[in-house]
Amino acid sequence: MSWEPVIGLEIHVQLKTESKIFSGAATKFGAEPNTQACAVDLALPGVLPVFNETANRMAIKFGLAIGAEIAERSVFARKNYFYPDLPKGYQISQYELPIVEKGLINVAMPDGTTKPIRITRAHLEEDAGKSVHDVFPGQTGVDLNRAGTPLLEVVTEPDFRSAEEASVFLKTLRGLIRYLEISDGNMQEGSMRCDVNVSVRRRGAEKYGTRAEVKNVNSFRFVEKAIEYEIERQILIIEDGGEIAQETRLFDPSRNETRSMRSKEEATDYRYFPCPDLLPVETTKELIEEVKATIPELPWEKQARFEADYGLNTYNASLLAQSKSSAKYFEDVIEISKAPAKLVANWMGDELAAALNKENLSIAECPISAERFAGLIARIADNTISGKIAKTVFEAMWNEANSTADDIIEKQGLKQITDPAQIKAVVEDIITQNPKQVQQYKGGNERLFGFFVGQTMKATQGKANPQQVNAVLKELLG
Repeated sequence: MSWEPVIGLEIHVQLKTESKIFSGAATKFGAEPNTQACAVDLALPGVLPVFNETANRMAIKFGLAIGAEIAERSVFARKNYFYPDLPKGYQISQYELPIVEKGLINVAMPDGTTKPIRITRAHLEEDAGKSVHDVFPGQTGVDLNRAGTPLLEVVTEPDFRSAEEASVFLKTLRGLIRYLEISDGNMQEGSMRCDVNVSVRRRGAEKYGTRAEVKNVNSFRFVEKAIEYEIERQILIIEDGGEIAQETRLFDPSRNETRSMRSKEEATDYRYFPCPDLLPVETTKELIEEVKATIPELPWEKQARFEADYGLNTYNASLLAQSKSSAKYFEDVIEISKAPAKLVANWMGDELAAALNKENLSIAECPISAERFAGLIARIADNTISGKIAKTVFEAMWNEANSTADDIIEKQGLKQITDPAQIKAVVEDIITQNPKQVQQYKGGNERLFGFFVGQTMKATQGKANPQQVNAVLKELLG
């Protein structure tokens, strides 16, 4: 606890354009290697880049959503370095004059607090190709399909103090870019990749420690693992009297550890200079207003509305508002079922979320439609079935396409017993059969109340209304 981690993130967001940032080549994922690389992407002699206006609009849209400054004039530069999958020998990227600067994203944490994360900048650049190491034995292949794909690199201030904060922020960011429809944010496809900068310092110290950068981490879980490993590694080195090297590292998910890749470059190593092939980009106030008009209700705005209109707590509201699909599903279920919002939120956050996670499905791929799910919620709300029986009905609905809650309740005879006289008769029978337990309960052993509840539910095959059972037991046991 005497050490404090300091963490900053650089996130590469692949923009959802039909063509590349400086050429007309397609950007579709999964194409055969080197089938989506044109003369511009291959850097053949005499070709010139032409800037993709849609990519510019998407960057502006992101900047407006986070309350950032939009540059009236932004400039592309050449970032010079050699790598086999970089045909030109340089990358075209915004450097000194990026399109977006000084934004803020407020992140809802699981403990109910809100963490403000400052966004230093978001700049446009082209992606490099991809080196493939597992196709040709002893050789590396180069796939240039990705070369020239438009990226928006989002750079945060070092505002994170734990791996969890970084992971929750990334989920929030992914939700935002999906809301804005500027990226699909699929980390498994490389549409969103994260570089993590980690350092440690004595708690209370003002000066930052020497940072290490972990490159291209491609899942939320791996981001957490990489950060946790780096924190522990750096603390051990310093406490052993060593010094942290400023370097670039890679995360090995099979071992849950990072390993050194190369010494960390500085800006001077890249010899940035304005790209002579591209004019400065002028962004007018008219264009900004035009883009602003296309921005939908944002995740945090929807979250605030869910809290105000439905009485949800901050964390549940933030989870439901993270994606357009889950928010729409939630509101559709409420509209159809007329059930309390908290009941819907709890079922979506527990049973439905667990089933989706088990099958690795998104809410948009859920086999139970909002209409069918609303039917289940309605039967819970009107006490036709108990919460326990509802889990049985939910499982059947998950496995039986198009079956409704009412169909399953009727077919399996699962309707809840709510007749007071019937419940009282069962409870009286249970009390008569267990005189010893009754005497012990009345003697002060209140834990036996659960025994009587259990026996009653067993006798009714779990169909008795639990609230009514509790009330009758309290009355008859005195």
